[in-house]
Amino acid sequence: MLFLLRLIINMVAILIIAHLLPSLIRVEGWMAALAAAFLLGVVNALLRPLLILLTFPLTILTFGLFLLVINGIMLWLVAVLVPGFEVNGFFGALAGSLLISLVSWILSSIIY
Repeated sequence: MLFLLRLIINMVAILIIAHLLPSLIRVEGWMAALAAAFLLGVVNALLRPLLILLTFPLTILTFGLFLLVINGIMLWLVAVLVPGFEVNGFFGALAGSLLISLVSWILSSIIY
């Protein structure tokens, strides 16, 4: 049940960001947003820990700021894999990942 709630929160966050900033993220409907939220959760669960481990020295060197780049890469990867979900370049992915995380955190604090 908690997984479904997190999935819906992330889908709504993606839809909100796509609606407010269409030049940053473009979504062709709620199904594309749902697929992107699901795949983003899978990629963050499986691929992100490996990337963090491989880039640990760089993350330490940048005082953790490289984690923002990793988050942007994860969102960009999801945009490549999900049809109907587009991110405008690398900096769009970087800003989009920050905004999606922020909106998701706000929605989670309201619901929980």
